[in-house]
Amino acid sequence: MEKVIFGAGCFWGVQDDFDKIKGVKKTTVGYSGGDYKDPTYKDVCSDVTGHAEVVLVEYDEKIISFKKLLEKFWEMHDPTTGNRQGVDVGSQYRSTIYYFTEKQRKEAMESKKEEEKKLKKKITTEIKKAEEFYKAEDYHQHYHKKGFSFKKLLPF
Repeated sequence: MEKVIFGAGCFWGVQDDFDKIKGVKKTTVGYSGGDYKDPTYKDVCSDVTGHAEVVLVEYDEKIISFKKLLEKFWEMHDPTTGNRQGVDVGSQYRSTIYYFTEKQRKEAMESKKEEEKKLKKKITTEIKKAEEFYKAEDYHQHYHKKGFSFKKLLPF
């Protein structure tokens, strides 16, 4: 099983999108990319932790290639908007690819260049080696499958 960490805005929708891809075996929402230890959702929403809302994607490369996952990643969000996706604004919503292998790094960089040519815009996606991943609180995991309202889920 291979793994990669993607950020493409609010992690609820990103997780839902990756869960629908054949070959993706497991997804976990969480926080990564910052230097704040053991962040909570409230901490990350404060926009001072340096972390992005991300999804740890575990996949079977025999079923889906990393290149194909990258194609899906570019399709699911606007990688040119910096620290925002739609109405969600803040550095925690930035576009990210946190890789685990040198092969993933190379393919991510090549894919980014190709996508910039296609879009004719600069892509702001952060591509860097995966660091600490902090699993988000249980009430965030597979949010779309729970059918709860946003206000009922949040503890603050």
